[in-house]
Amino acid sequence: MTAKEYKNFKGLKKENLRDHMSDLEVLLADIGETATREIAKEKRPKGLKENRKVAKTGGKIADNTRKDIEENLGKPIVNPNKNLLN
Repeated sequence: MTAKEYKNFKGLKKENLRDHMSDLEVLLADIGETATREIAKEKRPKGLKENRKVAKTGGKIADNTRKDIEENLGKPIVNPNKNLLN
Protein backbone atom coordinates (compact mmCIF):
# COMPACT_ATOMS: atom_id res chain seq x y z
CA MET A 1 0.00 0.00 0.00
CA THR A 2 1.05 3.56 -0.51
CA ALA A 3 1.23 5.76 2.59
CA LYS A 4 -2.05 7.41 1.56
CA GLU A 5 -3.76 4.04 1.08
CA TYR A 6 -2.39 2.85 4.43
CA LYS A 7 -3.70 5.97 6.22
CA ASN A 8 -7.12 5.44 4.64
CA PHE A 9 -7.03 1.74 5.64
CA LYS A 10 -6.42 2.79 9.26
CA GLY A 11 -8.98 5.61 9.08
CA LEU A 12 -6.43 8.35 9.71
CA LYS A 13 -6.75 11.95 8.54
CA LYS A 14 -3.82 14.12 9.63
CA GLU A 15 -2.37 11.83 12.29
CA ASN A 16 1.12 10.39 11.91
CA LEU A 17 0.82 6.94 10.35
CA ARG A 18 3.77 5.44 12.28
CA ASP A 19 2.19 6.49 15.57
CA HIS A 20 -0.69 4.14 14.76
CA MET A 21 1.31 1.12 13.58
CA SER A 22 2.06 -1.99 15.60
CA ASP A 23 5.71 -2.81 16.33
CA LEU A 24 5.76 -5.32 13.47
CA GLU A 25 4.22 -2.85 11.04
CA VAL A 26 6.91 -0.29 11.90
CA LEU A 27 9.65 -2.91 11.58
CA LEU A 28 8.41 -3.94 8.14
CA ALA A 29 8.37 -0.30 7.00
CA ASP A 30 11.93 0.06 8.32
CA ILE A 31 13.03 -3.11 6.49
CA GLY A 32 11.65 -1.78 3.22
CA GLU A 33 13.23 1.65 3.68
CA THR A 34 16.60 0.29 4.80
CA ALA A 35 16.74 -2.32 2.03
CA THR A 36 15.91 0.38 -0.53
CA ARG A 37 18.61 2.69 0.82
CA GLU A 38 21.27 -0.05 0.80
CA ILE A 39 20.33 -1.21 -2.71
CA ALA A 40 20.49 2.41 -3.92
CA LYS A 41 23.99 2.78 -2.41
CA GLU A 42 25.19 -0.24 -4.38
CA LYS A 43 23.35 0.31 -7.66
CA ARG A 44 23.59 4.13 -7.79
CA PRO A 45 20.32 4.55 -9.74
CA LYS A 46 19.99 7.53 -12.08
CA GLY A 47 16.65 9.17 -12.73
CA LEU A 48 13.14 8.43 -11.65
CA LYS A 49 12.76 5.15 -13.54
CA GLU A 50 15.82 3.51 -11.95
CA ASN A 51 15.02 4.89 -8.48
CA ARG A 52 11.47 3.60 -8.73
CA LYS A 53 12.80 0.13 -9.61
CA VAL A 54 15.08 0.17 -6.54
CA ALA A 55 12.17 1.31 -4.33
CA LYS A 56 9.97 -1.51 -5.63
CA THR A 57 12.74 -4.01 -4.89
CA GLY A 58 13.02 -2.76 -1.30
CA GLY A 59 9.25 -2.92 -0.93
CA LYS A 60 9.19 -6.47 -2.25
CA ILE A 61 11.76 -7.49 0.37
CA ALA A 62 9.51 -6.09 3.11
CA ASP A 63 6.46 -7.77 1.54
CA ASN A 64 8.21 -11.16 1.46
CA THR A 65 9.23 -10.68 5.11
CA ARG A 66 5.63 -9.82 6.04
CA LYS A 67 4.34 -12.95 4.33
CA ASP A 68 6.90 -15.14 6.11
CA ILE A 69 5.97 -13.71 9.52
CA GLU A 70 2.23 -13.98 8.84
CA GLU A 71 2.64 -17.59 7.76
CA ASN A 72 4.36 -18.41 11.03
CA LEU A 73 1.96 -16.39 13.19
CA GLY A 74 -1.14 -17.62 11.40
CA LYS A 75 -2.63 -14.12 11.30
CA PRO A 76 -2.20 -10.87 9.39
CA ILE A 77 0.25 -8.23 10.62
CA VAL A 78 -1.25 -5.29 8.74
CA ASN A 79 -4.55 -4.37 10.32
CA PRO A 80 -6.84 -1.35 10.60
CA ASN A 81 -6.25 -0.99 14.36
CA LYS A 82 -5.01 2.39 15.52
CA ASN A 83 -2.36 0.99 17.84
CA LEU A 84 -1.71 4.33 19.53
CA LEU A 85 -5.09 3.95 21.18
CA ASN A 86 -4.50 0.36 22.33
